[in-house]
Amino acid sequence: MTFKPLPADPRVSPFAGMDVRTLFDIHAEARADHPFLIWEPFEGEGARWGYRAFRDRIARFAAGLHARGVVAGDRVLVHLDNCPEAVIAWFGCAWLGAVAVTTNARSSADELSYFAGHSRARGGVTQPRFAELVARACPDLDWLAITDTDNGEAPQAGAPEPGARFEALDGDPADLPPRAADPFAPFAIQYTSGTTSRPKAVLWTHANALWGARVCAIHEDLRPDDVHLTHLPLFHTNAQAYSVLAALWVGATCVIQPKFSASRFWPASLKHGCTWTSMVPFCLKALMRQPKPERHGYRLWGNAVCAPPTDAHFGVKTVGWWGMTETIAHGIVGSPHLPDAPMSMGRAAPEYEIRVVDEEGRGVEPGQTGDLQIRGVRGLSLFTEYLDDPAATAEAFGPDGFFLTGDRVRRDDRGFLFFADRSKDMLKVGGENVAASEIERVIASTPGVEEVAVVGRRHPMLDEAPVAFVLPRGGIAGAAPDLVEQVIGACAVQLAAFKVPHEVRLVDSLPRATLEKVAKARLRAELEAEA
Repeated sequence: MTFKPLPADPRVSPFAGMDVRTLFDIHAEARADHPFLIWEPFEGEGARWGYRAFRDRIARFAAGLHARGVVAGDRVLVHLDNCPEAVIAWFGCAWLGAVAVTTNARSSADELSYFAGHSRARGGVTQPRFAELVARACPDLDWLAITDTDNGEAPQAGAPEPGARFEALDGDPADLPPRAADPFAPFAIQYTSGTTSRPKAVLWTHANALWGARVCAIHEDLRPDDVHLTHLPLFHTNAQAYSVLAALWVGATCVIQPKFSASRFWPASLKHGCTWTSMVPFCLKALMRQPKPERHGYRLWGNAVCAPPTDAHFGVKTVGWWGMTETIAHGIVGSPHLPDAPMSMGRAAPEYEIRVVDEEGRGVEPGQTGDLQIRGVRGLSLFTEYLDDPAATAEAFGPDGFFLTGDRVRRDDRGFLFFADRSKDMLKVGGENVAASEIERVIASTPGVEEVAVVGRRHPMLDEAPVAFVLPRGGIAGAAPDLVEQVIGACAVQLAAFKVPHEVRLVDSLPRATLEKVAKARLRAELEAEA
């Protein structure tokens, strides 16, 4: 039987014939010596790379991966705090066609073991501080490359042997196999908290990365002479898309710090003439306690809300935004040039379809709160899939293709959107999304625990702090004297530190809603009343 070929897809991708390598090649020719990456460590020597030098560096890293048997499509675990090697490994994997799996540097051994096993990572890149942890948690990695320093600091332990040094992953780009630019080839994976007990692996394509670069640069009004201070974690979408990729799109400069430091923020900003940075509410609270310079070079800041009261204090306009790992760029955003409603997230971004609906799927009126849904193109403006989890991927979308964000928002009569709460069982802890079910999974497996419910309590610096209500087997009277300590200890071993409950309360009963589900709203109300 003869089969007719399928007709050509009439849609033309905005990134046809491109991948992430394309941007580096363009800027390496047009802006060869213009600084792309400046490393500003807290200790040790800083460094800088122009566009051509950085392009050549990631090509050598890619060649080093190739020499170790890594091929296009293979996954490489990248477990690092902010440092130049994190950016080199991320883009170096993409240069080869491999897929960087960027993981939260505060992950526990149990979480790391899951990330490496689930993604089927071939090798890994880490730093001395985490070397023993990664080696123990991820024994199936073929190899592990270790940086010479801990983000500029001399290592206290775990210094690499010569053959295991990060710098040993350095080959000749001439040895790389030819690879056509495919915008829909896999680019990177991030693990993000959802409503399940394990984080889900969000897969981005090269087109996703290019989309994030282009759209974020437009939303932020970035220009080639901008200097973007990047202090938020490089394993996260905010720093990856809103900062590094956006700067790359226009040929601007990124200044990388090991982490946010209120005392070092202004010295680094003035030293390098920074004009843009991405914030989270915690950063503003910390900076309010620091002396500010009379003058600075910032044009704009990005944050969760537009025009917070602190704008007058710092003398800078804040562009609010909302986005997720799954949306790549901002689905809701303020304007760099026009006034925004104070404390709103901005308006619906023109690159997406945004709707706010009630439980029946009907649009809500101004002033009402509803579920936020967003529609785009999978593999371009929305993530491709949750890796190897078709059921979770299918459940994330409604029947008409809208992604169900799990966030609830209120819109005003001018179209500005305000964050209300989360319909999913999620906490926001110091800028990190945490699924209550992740914590509950660990606590429920602790001997002597009958049932557990985790909710968030308001925190002056972290937004929310996890609180666990634990129903002991046999009630409080029959609980082991050290049950609270056992619960905290289990969480400390199996979870990242920011997920560990700040308080564990033993209770004889949990409030119930319909179908005997725990009424978490009543637990939250109890904590709110105490506050």
